[in-house]
Amino acid sequence: MADTSSVVPPGMEDFTVGLIGMGDMGKMYARRLSAAGWRIMACDREEKFDDLVKEFSGNNNVQILRNGHLVSRASNYIIYSVEASAIGKVVAQFAPSTRLGAIVGGQTSCKDPEVRAFEEHLPSDVDIVSCHSLHGPNLDPRGQPLVLIQHRASTASFAKVETVLRCLGSKHVYLSAREHDRITADTQAVTHAAFLSMGKAWHATTQFPWEGARYVGGIENVKINLMLRIYAQKWHVYAGLAILNPEAHKQIAQFARSTTDLYTLMLEGRRSELRARVYAAKEKVFGAEHSPKWASRPLLRGDVLDRFSLAPPGAGPALPNNHLSLLAMVDCWSAMDIVPYDHMICSTPLFRLWLGVAEHLFRTPGLLDEALRVGIEDDTFRRDDLQFTIAACGWAECVGLRQFETWRERFAVTQRFFEPRFKGAVEVGNEMIRAVLESD
Repeated sequence: MADTSSVVPPGMEDFTVGLIGMGDMGKMYARRLSAAGWRIMACDREEKFDDLVKEFSGNNNVQILRNGHLVSRASNYIIYSVEASAIGKVVAQFAPSTRLGAIVGGQTSCKDPEVRAFEEHLPSDVDIVSCHSLHGPNLDPRGQPLVLIQHRASTASFAKVETVLRCLGSKHVYLSAREHDRITADTQAVTHAAFLSMGKAWHATTQFPWEGARYVGGIENVKINLMLRIYAQKWHVYAGLAILNPEAHKQIAQFARSTTDLYTLMLEGRRSELRARVYAAKEKVFGAEHSPKWASRPLLRGDVLDRFSLAPPGAGPALPNNHLSLLAMVDCWSAMDIVPYDHMICSTPLFRLWLGVAEHLFRTPGLLDEALRVGIEDDTFRRDDLQFTIAACGWAECVGLRQFETWRERFAVTQRFFEPRFKGAVEVGNEMIRAVLESD
């Protein structure tokens, strides 16, 4: 739970934190802040009132109210913890009730629509300090990045927000709203698109990849576990970040182009062009062989990843794989002039894992050349790669057209396919992330 050694300081005993939106992240904030001694006023949609009252009935520091008007009137610091796609509507509804001189912020993954809603609807006497915990609700926030955005606020108001959130034990990262959106696009949007595309590909070929002998080994464990982890979440967590963030549009479109281009080179047997393009991307993203940009120690240890397989015992050795998803990711970073190590200070656990396996592929002697050879000579994964390419282009088109409903439907149908396997898989994925973070 929270760092309960962080007590409410003198002078802030009557300071009340309001939470509008009690989804998974809202509940996590309510539990951890209240455990540290802060008084919480919280609400969600009115039809959830009775259930929330029961859920928090044993917590004397959390009071559930019927709506955001009551929360806004009673709270000194109000956090909107709602879907990015709904932030404008919710802020417009409750902003007029904001307490005089309050501090208001949001927890959305895309800050552009959030700050625009605050600027348009909040009274001018209200300070704006937003935040974003760069991890899921089921991970311990201690040591994880917490972005703080002093958008329109006095030094005193910003200090109060820092004091409240210090009990999470997170690493505070200070950015503007625009910087936040650019970095989350760089680190999250394409990463999510890759795993979403994997799920669509395996769904299209009606396979649970861990049940056969084709996807075995540390890199495959990351692909499978994180794909399942994403599809076990709510669709809007990823839709808002991709569709509402203009920077993310460019990244996801480039990822689809990179996937298509590399797959085409493989299909047409253009070995020298494929190798030249991949090695050029390697040098641009990771540095030349004798002056690499990566650290002297790899981000991931292969033996750690090998412990977290969903495959049955005796699955056998890994089959050679061209790792199209990883080649396309590095090609995309290269085309977009992204150096992923530049964003490690505010990266998610999922991004660190994905960068780690990409680094493993590109820095392990012989592994990259083997992947390129397989891409040209071996058709074992041709069908899977075709579906992966189709899926990547499908997600890019959906994002480019800003189609929330199409996104939801695409996500939901694949989520239903994998849903019977979520329970054990998500637990293994959580253990894998914890082990990797502990080995940092």
